[in-house]
Amino acid sequence: MNPRQLLRGLGAALLLLVVLVPMAFAATAAPDTGSLSDPIRIVTTNPLGNKAEMSSALRIFLLITALSLIPAALICMTSFVRIVVVLSMVRHAIGLQDSPPNMVIMSLSLFLTLFAMSPVVTQINESAVAPYQAGKLSLDQAVDFGKKPLKEFMVRQTRESDLSLMVELANAPAPQSLDEISLVHLIPAFMLSELRTAFQIGFVIFLPFLLIDIVVSSVLMSLGMMMVPPATIAIPLKILLFVLIDGWHLLIRSLMSTFV
Repeated sequence: MNPRQLLRGLGAALLLLVVLVPMAFAATAAPDTGSLSDPIRIVTTNPLGNKAEMSSALRIFLLITALSLIPAALICMTSFVRIVVVLSMVRHAIGLQDSPPNMVIMSLSLFLTLFAMSPVVTQINESAVAPYQAGKLSLDQAVDFGKKPLKEFMVRQTRESDLSLMVELANAPAPQSLDEISLVHLIPAFMLSELRTAFQIGFVIFLPFLLIDIVVSSVLMSLGMMMVPPATIAIPLKILLFVLIDGWHLLIRSLMSTFV
């Protein structure tokens, strides 16, 4: 799958997953009695209980509304949280406040998220989005097939204790299979696990930079240069160390390997 198809598949998959009212988009069993030239068709119900076809204008309105939910889905149901927290911690560990800028960190996190989620997006596209666009699946079936790869990814990254906590707080029975796990319980548990993992990685990143701070402070103290801020000397040394060890390469390689 080339990058253009991957981006299109990601957008279609996220849009499919955030639709919370699939029946509003479902094709109807009853034939449309309105004129084909009528630009607006209203959803009605006949005496047999079958729904009439939805108007194109209403479809566009609901799609635009669903687009507003995509950022929340991107943050809550993908690897974005772990990546952006780790990258932010790297900046603070070095001691820089605005470099790299927030826009750079967010953009890099988005593309790394796309890279990390590409296998899941491919599965969603092949099992749900493409068949739905081809008319082989209804929206209900497409949502069911599309949720499965995403739930499998989230369950792999979620600690059992976090999932048990959310189930316990909801006073719900313990799930016995993947299909029984509710997204209402899985999403917050997944985010808690992602935050824990990100802080663990951030702690490991902070250690060598903390050592440099301690050494610089000790040297300045021994030289009697107590009026010199340690950060003035430590920050250039930490940047030099990070560049010499090719820190970005090591960081991204290690970070991406945690999603395998």
